[in-house]
Amino acid sequence: MTDLVTWAELSGSLAAIGGAAYARHAHPAAYWSTVGLPLSVVRLLASYSSTMDACGLTVEPSRWRVLAVRATTRREVRPVPPRRGAIRPTTTGLRMRLRLAPGQEPADVAASAERLRHAWGVHAVHVRDVKPGVVELRLVGFDVLRKVRMPRRLDGGPLRIPVALREDATAFMREYRAVPHELVLGATLSGKSMYLRNLLTGLAAQPVALVGIDCKRGVELAPFAPRLSALATDPDQAAELLPALVKEMEDRYDLIKARQGIAPGTPEELITSDIWGLPEDERPAPIVLFIDEVAELFLVATRKEEERRDEMVTQLIRLAQLGRAAGIYLEVCGQRFGAELGKGATMLRAQLTGRVCHRVNDEASAKMALGDIAPEAVGAACAIAAELPGLAVVGDTSGGWSRIRTPYLSLADAAATCRATVDLAPDVPALHPFRPYVPPMPVEASGSVATARPVTE
Repeated sequence: MTDLVTWAELSGSLAAIGGAAYARHAHPAAYWSTVGLPLSVVRLLASYSSTMDACGLTVEPSRWRVLAVRATTRREVRPVPPRRGAIRPTTTGLRMRLRLAPGQEPADVAASAERLRHAWGVHAVHVRDVKPGVVELRLVGFDVLRKVRMPRRLDGGPLRIPVALREDATAFMREYRAVPHELVLGATLSGKSMYLRNLLTGLAAQPVALVGIDCKRGVELAPFAPRLSALATDPDQAAELLPALVKEMEDRYDLIKARQGIAPGTPEELITSDIWGLPEDERPAPIVLFIDEVAELFLVATRKEEERRDEMVTQLIRLAQLGRAAGIYLEVCGQRFGAELGKGATMLRAQLTGRVCHRVNDEASAKMALGDIAPEAVGAACAIAAELPGLAVVGDTSGGWSRIRTPYLSLADAAATCRATVDLAPDVPALHPFRPYVPPMPVEASGSVATARPVTE
């Protein structure tokens, strides 16, 4: 009987260990909430002072503190770690604020993030500067980019689209008014189209005019035709669409100038330099231009095509330089975007503030996207594995960068969203000639069919 009880206890322990190991691999969020979170909190509370000391994040105590400790106790006066705030658990990790000691800076804590990760047994530690003297530690319990689940509470808004998940479990927001133009690079099957799909469907739910240039005969953007205000599927159509956008931009500048030329003594809040300062009833709708595979606009084979290319590139550069104030934004996608494409490529790339780099085929492509704004991010972009489509490195002109991953969105669901939001497409008369043809949806036959009967007198 004793042996039976022993074997039962041993089997139960092995089953519990095996279940925990399976949950950690298959359901990391559930494992973190039940096992990982309590263990990490215990490690953090038990080893906070010693860990900070080992990481060099302590300072010598003040003279008054030394005198108080020696007057009340006989214990040794130890270095002082940063004052710790309350621990706030989340579904993906922990949050904790630290008040830095005199002489410390956020970079000191960020440099020790990898040591803190190992000491407290979490997947990653991210440091964010909250205000002078205060930083926030965001501890992530598991790899949130392996299976993307967007946060439930998303702080969206006009031209502010949650499009991906950051590695610190926060949403990556595409904010057009803060970053008007963006370059998205990535090799085939890297997830570039999925990023574009999520972004386009997010904008479809807002009163924004969506314009597409897809020189691959429209295979990427044609499924969203019901919601597009204009679509060009080859370079010839693009050469006609871009001048119309430039003319629309110039007309909007005339509208802004007319608003500025008002009588003296007008309050400053009524004087504007872009469309967002105009009254709502006078403000034209914003336009977002999506360009898929931008290299197709640069490649030429004859002298005539070269002249057309130069004209289109000039118009794109004008839109990138002047479009923000007119409410026209660019989303440029491609596999490579370097000087070898031809005249104007480097100048156009310099106007694209936001950069998103998916998996690329060589280091040079990663440098094209990130080398001029965040050189240390180039190595991270080159390390993206082919088994993780949608994973990308995002950077901006501030020099900051982070890893993101786009959630999966099927083409059928994205197309259905565009069909359901047709009524939100604003009316832009300049784009009417370029509106794509949308075939009518087939009507499903009803279950009951009436039988025709002859008319009798």
